[in-house]
Amino acid sequence: MMDLRKVVVAAVVAIVSLTAAQAQQAAQVPSSMSQVKLSFAPLVKKVQPSVVNVYASRTEEVSRNPLFDDPFFRKFFGDGNAQRPGGQTAQSLGSGVIVDSSGLVVTNHHVIEGMTDVKVALGDKREYEAEIVLRDPRTDLAILRLKGGHDFPAMELGDSDTVEVGDFIIAIGNPFGVGQTVTQGIISALARTQVGVSDYQFFIQTDAAINPGNSGGAMVGTDGKLVGINSAIYSKSGGSNGIGFAIPVNMVKVVVAAAKGGVTKVKRPWVGADLQSLTKDVADGLGLERPSGALVTGVWPNAPASEAGLKSGDVITTVDGLAIDDPEAFGFRLGTKMIGGSANLGIIRGGKVMQVPIKLTAAPETPARQLVKISGPSPFSGASFVNISPAVLEEMTLAGLSTGVVAIEVEEGSVAQDVGVQRGDVILSINGIKITNTADMTAATASKHMYWKLTVNRGGQVVNTVIGG
Repeated sequence: MMDLRKVVVAAVVAIVSLTAAQAQQAAQVPSSMSQVKLSFAPLVKKVQPSVVNVYASRTEEVSRNPLFDDPFFRKFFGDGNAQRPGGQTAQSLGSGVIVDSSGLVVTNHHVIEGMTDVKVALGDKREYEAEIVLRDPRTDLAILRLKGGHDFPAMELGDSDTVEVGDFIIAIGNPFGVGQTVTQGIISALARTQVGVSDYQFFIQTDAAINPGNSGGAMVGTDGKLVGINSAIYSKSGGSNGIGFAIPVNMVKVVVAAAKGGVTKVKRPWVGADLQSLTKDVADGLGLERPSGALVTGVWPNAPASEAGLKSGDVITTVDGLAIDDPEAFGFRLGTKMIGGSANLGIIRGGKVMQVPIKLTAAPETPARQLVKISGPSPFSGASFVNISPAVLEEMTLAGLSTGVVAIEVEEGSVAQDVGVQRGDVILSINGIKITNTADMTAATASKHMYWKLTVNRGGQVVNTVIGG
């Protein structure tokens, strides 16, 4: 009897427990659609009016446009670039974000590169002509101003230093020209520096679907603030593979501030130091725990770096307390700061951690540029050259040079373009004559020759070549 009684009691307890669990589960079952719905709709309604479609074009007299053969556009964002039959009009399609109620729009530089006419379509179907007020190819950003209208729906700018891997985001743009489209994902990684899209490589990576046409569109956090400008994808097919990159909004702020200040060119602080990444062997040799930071390999005289006391062998680890993993990260951190004032660099010297203040000044244009455009019977006809100065080196991302001339522009269809002269080429010598300034360049190309013996520094590589006259 006792055993039977225990069995009955246990069964009653089990039934009561099961009933309680079922009641708790029933209480958790949603009783309405409002309890079921988990949606980004309120967020989208708030920010979508600030995202626009950008249509850029230019009229040409030639049928071939080498711009659209560029590997950058093929690998990343073709953005619908095309030409009408006969090649009379070059077109580009992208996206943009209204960042000021007066009508300032930020987009990617590659969306409007080489273009002269720009139209912007808002989500409510209104269309406006737009003026290109600032081009900043180093960051792949550009600022447009809508002509006419007022009180535009501007998106609030966030702080890209506060976002974390795993945060939810939405991406808004005009992929393939199908119309404004919203996709959702997370921040997959931060501080991506090996993307190869711009000089300031410090991208936010996301798995939100981004496709051609999304260039210049918005990456938005769950607080409704702009996190970044969608700029590139990693794709072999041209479609989304779940690896997209956005320019952090803290860099966008600098470009927007420059446009609001009425300038057409962004100036950023110059350090005057040569930097390189740390390998494990170098880090071990310096007694560092890990290969993280930017190693100083040279310091320019009379530069902010030399005035601050930086020395070769110093390892820069922070800028105003923010960690630096490599020279690209250092360049980004300095690039987000305005001219004037100072920044504090955290460095390691001889195993000791130090704080070094450095002035934030612009690179000097000494010597003056003295631009010359070469004409006449030389391989450089149609190319423009300037003297090398710290400002030019900074602008064109050149290193390891102190004197000479550099090609700053190569005219479409020119002799120089036909023989392969490229923007950024540094001319070291012509027919055995050393080229130290633009006056030397003009003199060396003034006469016709049977052959031209050239020594050129391209991307850090010195090339010797001979071209027939």
